[in-house]
Amino acid sequence: MGICDGRVVIITGGGRGIGREHALEFASQGAKVVVNDLGAEVDGTGSSAGPAGQVVDEVRGMGGEAVANGDDVSDWDGAGRLVRTAIDTFGGLDVLVNNAGILRDRMLVNMTIEEWDAVIRVHLRGTFAPTRHAVEYWRNRSKAGESNDARVINTTSPSGIYGNVGQTNYGAAKAGIAAMTVIAAMELGRYGVTVNAIAPAALTRMTENLGMGAASADLKPEQFDPLDPGNIAPLVVWLGSPESAAITGRVFNVQGDHISVAEGWVAGPGASKGDRWDPAELGAVVPGLVDSAAPNANMGGKRK
Repeated sequence: MGICDGRVVIITGGGRGIGREHALEFASQGAKVVVNDLGAEVDGTGSSAGPAGQVVDEVRGMGGEAVANGDDVSDWDGAGRLVRTAIDTFGGLDVLVNNAGILRDRMLVNMTIEEWDAVIRVHLRGTFAPTRHAVEYWRNRSKAGESNDARVINTTSPSGIYGNVGQTNYGAAKAGIAAMTVIAAMELGRYGVTVNAIAPAALTRMTENLGMGAASADLKPEQFDPLDPGNIAPLVVWLGSPESAAITGRVFNVQGDHISVAEGWVAGPGASKGDRWDPAELGAVVPGLVDSAAPNANMGGKRK
């Protein structure tokens, strides 16, 4: 028994890293899990059935219920098959965790159109497509007079909500996911669906080349590792549980033992004229507004 007992959960990109930890924690809390993973490399190339199947074996070894799915979530029909896998195997769907992603980091001046398109496709379309199919299922249930206690949990990034050099493609996609989360929450409440997002920081295949592993390498086995990807799962599992029904449209920073609510764009200092501005007038206005505005946050979400 756990806080997600009997709930049916899809986790995209669930074969490794953060997604794998989500799957194991959901299962430990009583959920039936669909582990989706294409088995690709970090840059999105290649595929393998191994990672998803290995996680399914781990879940079953714990006494839980799980099934693997190898569909490409950025493919419309593949995303539909993924949602259908949950419904056909476990009789329904309660939670969708959009976690799948790739990296093709490059400075903007060197980035190719292929590197841009690949990242945007996997992250943005790969979040939209499964969500769209899941929402159709929940809306049809609502129209039929059935109730939902459903959850969508998206994965954005500090790169998307705060910005990071070398990740214009990844950051743009993740910023889009954050905006999608807020808007979808506004639209889907009527169907009994909440939508939230996390901006995680942990040591995974996608971050090991960014120098994040140095601190973890010096820890003793019994010490708490703030970069362990398993630290992300408890918040996601709670957001997927019935206990989170009142929380929607929010983005959460999560790293190690620390959780915070990301506060989005707000209108800062402003000026009005009562008529159309002449461009020549703005030199005496805009710099002063910027000087009095709060600075952008750094990658840790803190003001510089």
